[in-house]
This record gives sequence, structure tokens and C-alpha cells, in this order.
Amino acid sequence: MAGASAPALAAARGEAPAFLWGTAGAAYQIEGGNHASDLWVMEHVKPTIFREPSGDAADAYNRVDQDIALAASLGFNTHRFSIEWSRIEPEPGQISLAAIAYYRRVLETIRRHGMTPFVTYNHFTTPRWFAAGGGFETRDGVAPFVRYCTLISQHLGDLIGIASTFNEPNLGALVSWSPAIRPLRPYIEASRKAAAAALGAPAWAPPVLGDFRVQQPIMIEAHERAYEAIHKASNGRYPVGVTLSLNDERAPASGASGVEAKQAQVMLPWLAAQGDFIGVQNYTWTEVGPDADLPAPKNVELSQMGYPAAPEALEGVIRTVARHTRKPIYVTENGVATEDDARRVAFIDKALPGVFACMRDGIDVRGYIHWSLLDNWEWFSGYGPKFGLVSVDRTTFARTPKPSARHLGAIARRGLPAGLLKVR
Repeated sequence: MAGASAPALAAARGEAPAFLWGTAGAAYQIEGGNHASDLWVMEHVKPTIFREPSGDAADAYNRVDQDIALAASLGFNTHRFSIEWSRIEPEPGQISLAAIAYYRRVLETIRRHGMTPFVTYNHFTTPRWFAAGGGFETRDGVAPFVRYCTLISQHLGDLIGIASTFNEPNLGALVSWSPAIRPLRPYIEASRKAAAAALGAPAWAPPVLGDFRVQQPIMIEAHERAYEAIHKASNGRYPVGVTLSLNDERAPASGASGVEAKQAQVMLPWLAAQGDFIGVQNYTWTEVGPDADLPAPKNVELSQMGYPAAPEALEGVIRTVARHTRKPIYVTENGVATEDDARRVAFIDKALPGVFACMRDGIDVRGYIHWSLLDNWEWFSGYGPKFGLVSVDRTTFARTPKPSARHLGAIARRGLPAGLLKVR
């Protein structure tokens, strides 16, 4: 790596930069063709809760070298991605050495471009056999997940820079407070039953889509056991945490507030769990009534996801998390779904000062990772919402960086405002 910069050399040696700047993606949303996954089944049954099937997604599985090179060229020093469990273990105990080799190549490519790999072991999706066996709605689901995490750490841990066991395992608890999700419950349940019937399984239990009161304690146990297993298998080489979906929860101007009750369900159990850091993932704020979120005011600008586009909410969430834990914080997702890229640039410019203000006040924030690098398949909403810094042609899969990509990349190249690392 002759002539490489100091941060690039540090990344190649396995050292994480003092502050991470990067973008994120999830395997199922961008790779395409994850046929062995639980959600692939749910996409193709009737009734389905998905607007459209994921199909080839962004064809990132075949274009990973291009995508990583693009992210590095923009100026980022980390790349967050997930490993698709169903590729690694398509059937119970059947390990795909080809899939392990593929993800090793992904990690090597990230390292070669001078970036720190930030690996998510599980980003929502699980193998279809796991969901058919009860998933995280039974404690029998803990051991297979720990086994999978151990396997990944043994085969790939020498290249991983930082890792999270789960992506947003608290999302089921979070959306249980949303009035918008409650009418959808019968459709979700009907889709789960259809998936179970399609595979001749007694039940169908993908993460997040079930009862969080059943799943969450089991997933916390799975996280803690995986945390210990990963550290053992990798000799403690890299930090391991969890990333959480968190709104900036606000009390209504009048009437009773459920903020504390909601945080007790959504956030506090995960902050108390074992972990070396907390990943904060924030997009919006909510006013919280005594037992449910309140509708957003009519004059508030919404994103394509239907909730307030709120860059200032990130600061509030960081401060809330810091009041309840001394663990380091990474912003592992933040962004806005919009066709208007100028709006995305403005969102970034309004979100980052809040991060810097937290750091000036002594809060240990160690990175900002934007969601997302690519426009992708956004779960229930299909290909409609545009979160990406880079557009993807749905026919040719050609990548085109938007102005926001170069804007955030330039900020990353400049680095933190003077003095912030000294404050930390």
C-alpha cells in the first residue's frame, strides 16, 4: 500500500479510525436472490405484506467490488454491511464454504480500500428453516444463532473491525406503539400462516414480525450468548455491540406522556445487556401518549416513509442513550427517504451539528454511518423509498452517485471539527 494515507494503513492493520465515517447496507436489501431466507418465502405467498418482491435487489452480490470501491472513492473510512445467515447455512448444519469465501472476499476488499469493516451478523432475515422451527419465539432458537455467530467469527474474525450481533432487534417493541401498525397485524399474521403452510411448517416466526414480548427476551439472551461466543472465537479482537432503532421520544404539549414506559420496553433492556458499544439508528421523532404514539402534526414535512423527516432528532436520541449508559455510541444509521437529493444534503447538514454538539459535551460518539449507500429494496415499501446516496438503475443496475454522496464524502475527508477528539 505504498503511498497510502495513515488512516488507510491503520485500517489495513485492523485498527479502527478514531472516528468512523461511512455508509451502510443490508444483505437482503441489496444482494438479490436470497432464496433460502424467511422473507423470500413471505414475499411469494398470498397474502403477502410486501408491496413487491425483492428479486435481484441492487444486484450487489455481483457488484460488491464496484460498490466498495465507490464508497472508498467518496472518502469514507468504514463500510457497514451484513452477512446473510441463509447463504451461510441454507439448511440446518449445512455450511456453504462458497458463501464463507464470498464474504471473506467482501471483507478483504473493504480492507484493501483502506476502510474498516463494520459487520452486522444478523440484519432482520434468518434462514427459512429457522423461521419454520419457531425462530426467536422459542429458546430453541438461541443455540443455532450462537453457533452461526461462532462460525462467522472463526472463519472471518481476523478481518472484521467492529461488529453487531443484531440490527434493530428492538424494532418490534418500537412499532408496537405505532397506531399505524396495529391495523396491519391481521395481515401480518395471515402472511405468516401462509408462509408456514407453504413449507408445511407448524408456525412461521421471522424476527420482528412476531410478538416482541415473546421474542425480545429470547433475542437478548441470544445476543448476550453470541457476544461471549464471538469474543471467545475471535480472541476479543474487535468490539461487539448491538444497533437499536430509536426515535426521539417527546412528551405531548398537553395530556399524559408514555415516554418512560415506551423507553422501558424499547430501549432500556438492550442498554442493560452485555456489549462494548451501542449503535444508534434514528430517522424521526414521535410524541408519545400514555399507551401509543400520537399522530404527527399536519404541518410537519414527512419523508417517503410517512414519518417526520427530522435531522435534529438524532441529537436528542444520542443524549437520551448517553443518560442511561456509559458505553461508546456509534451512529449506525441516519438518513432520509426522498427523491429530492437537495433535501438529503440539507438533512445531513442539520443532523451532523447535533452529533458534534453531543461530542463537545463529552458524550463518547465514535462514528456516523449514513443509511444508505445505495437505493435499495425497503422491506414492506419495496423500491419506492429512496434512502441512497447512490441511485441504482432498476434495469441495468448502473450506479450513479448523487450530489449528497460527494457532499457527505467531502465532510468525511475533512474530518471532525477541531478539538472534538480531545473532548472525547
